[in-house]
Formats: sequence, structure tokens, C-alpha cells
Amino acid sequence: MDQMVITGNETGSDCRIKAELKKSGGRAIHLNSKVEALYGKQILRKVNEQLDFYGIEHVSLDIHDEGALEFVMAARLEAAMKQLKPSIKEYVPEIIAQNKYHTEKNRPRRSRLYLPGNSPKLMLNAGIHKPDGLILDLEDAVAPAKKQEARYMVRNTLASLDLLGAERMVRINQLPMGLDDLNFCVPYNVNLILLPKCESADQIRQVENKIIEIQKLNNITEPVWLMPIIESALGVIKAFEIASASEHVVALAIGLEDYTADLGTLRTNGGQESFYARSALVNAAKAAGIQAIDSVFSDVGDMEALAANVQVSKSLGFDGMGCIHPRQIKVIHDGYAPEDKEVKKARAICFAFFEAEKKGLGVVSLGSKMIDAPVVKRALHTMDMAVQAGKISANWREEE
Repeated sequence: MDQMVITGNETGSDCRIKAELKKSGGRAIHLNSKVEALYGKQILRKVNEQLDFYGIEHVSLDIHDEGALEFVMAARLEAAMKQLKPSIKEYVPEIIAQNKYHTEKNRPRRSRLYLPGNSPKLMLNAGIHKPDGLILDLEDAVAPAKKQEARYMVRNTLASLDLLGAERMVRINQLPMGLDDLNFCVPYNVNLILLPKCESADQIRQVENKIIEIQKLNNITEPVWLMPIIESALGVIKAFEIASASEHVVALAIGLEDYTADLGTLRTNGGQESFYARSALVNAAKAAGIQAIDSVFSDVGDMEALAANVQVSKSLGFDGMGCIHPRQIKVIHDGYAPEDKEVKKARAICFAFFEAEKKGLGVVSLGSKMIDAPVVKRALHTMDMAVQAGKISANWREEE
């Protein structure tokens, strides 16, 4: 009996493909598409082009299409064919021009929206919500049996979907599986890799070495940033070791669901059970000169509790946090933005510093108070945050 496989889903903006290789009889392709009247011929032409690329002549395909975009259907078909014939070549999508951007080490990372790597319908319009980063998740959000399918979907999404300027992030699986995930994202202009359940600097080095290997094979020179996620008691203890393991580590994130499970306690909105871990992570990140990113807030219906959580997070020294629903993004951005009185004070400090620099003075004063370098650094950071939040103009230095 010939092997039969099924990939994809019968949900909006996706498709389900039932595939079976045959020994003869040519190609039998049955298409049931909600857009068949408009695009049926185009869909069949693309499917046949992909089968030509693989050199597959005898196959039975049953395609149930709920409006999948071309890159989605291509990913589903490749996942099916790869199961049936592992030796086929990779059907590499071309990276669209809109996705050929890179990100800076210290760019804002106030919000990062998690998107399940095997659910294209949640990816298609994610960029319009303007998070600082979008995470295509290959780990917890993907069922074990669907991991390989998700790799093709994430690869095609990175290459073909306009994410509207958001930092393009992928959360890989735990090592060693996560090392193979890198083959599906590093060549396709991923900006940042999240490394889950990180517990040592050696894990960072393994990921970095694999990234370098892939970059050399593909003539890639732009950096791929790393964001380890601390999710265990051991990870917290080794946070500084992890944070300082590579110049490509730009932030430490904490995952409180797994951390509290490791402690054997329940996570609460008050967060007293994670206060030590969050403080330790912030301290390790700042000591290493990188950003500290707080955990997601799981109650997507309680915006007041989220806002209160953001204020606590900000007071602890975090620079941003994860989110699992687009409605959380604005609350997070507003919460991390400096208050008007903070901006006013920071502006005064900055201009006092600029004036002292012009006069060649080594001492900066504001009123009766002396201002040292850390205070100026914090004031400049506050002004940068105010610019990001749209509270002041990017040309504020010229407005005095």
C-alpha cells in the first residue's frame, strides 16, 4: 500500500493537502478552493511547477484550500512531499524586497508578539499592530508532530510575508533540535533568534557556531542577534554567564511559566514568587550591557492588570516584555514610555550636559546639584524612549 500523508489545516488562510505517491498514472490533482473561480487555474499551475521542480510525475493530491496565499500552499506541499520523498530538493522562496532589512543591537524591544509557527492565519496581518518584534514560534506553540511542517511555514513567512518593519524573530526549539531549526531561518533574513530554556554559555556558543556556519555557506554578512530565554532556577543562577557569552546576545528574556513550574509554585499577578528571578535577570543583563525583557502576561482580557504589571516591570528595570495578543501591544508601549515629568527632568539634564560640553567643562551642574555620567546616560535613555513613544520629536536636541 502506498504511503499517504496530510499536511496543513482546514482553517482560514490555510490549506490541507492529502498526498500519496503513485508508481504510475501521472498526476491526479483534486482542488477544492474557496477562491477557485478566481484563482483555480493559477493554483494548479503553481502546484504543477513545484512538482516539476521536485521531479515528481506520479502523485495523487487532494487540496482543500481556505484561501491560502501562495507561500503558505508551497510550504504545505513541500512538507508533504518531503515526508513522501525525503531526497527532494528544497523549494527555496525568494526573499521579497520589503524583508531585506536589518536591525541594530540596541533597537527598541518593548514588545514582541508571539505567533505560532504553524498557523499562517495569525501571521498575515500581524505587522499592522506595530509591535517592535514578531516571533515566529517553533517551540511551545507547535505540536511535536507538526514541528517539521512549521519549519517550512516559518521559512516561507520570513521570505515572502511583509512584516512591516517589525524585528523578525524566531524562537527555535530546545537544543539540539533547535540547531536544525536554524537552517530554516538564518538564510532568510531573520534578525534575531530566541533560545528557549537557556542554562549555559555553551548553549549560546553552539547556536552562534551553527549560525556562523550557515552564514558562510550563504555569503551572509549581517549579524543575527540572540535573545536567550531564562526559564529555570539554574538559568537564573547562570544569567550573567549567558548574557556575556557573545557580542551577539542583545537581551535576556525571562519565561515565568516554566520558571515557576521549575520552582514548584504557581505564578500570580502579584509576582512575589518571581521577584528574585526578575531582579537577578535585570541585574545580569545590565551588568553585561544588554536589554532585559520581561515575561508575557497571560490574561489577555485584563488590560488593567497588564498595565499594573508593566509598571512593576518598568520599575524593576526591564526594557520590554512579551505579548500573546495584539491588544496588549499599546498597553505595553504606553507603560514603558516615560512620563511627562520624567521627560522634562531628562531634557533639563541633557541640555545642562550639552552646555557644559560646549564650554569644555568637566563638571556638569543643574541648579544646585552636580550631575555625573550615569545620570546623564539615564537621561539620554529616557529621551530615546520618549522619541520611540512619540512623545517628543526625534530632533529634540535642536529644539532648545
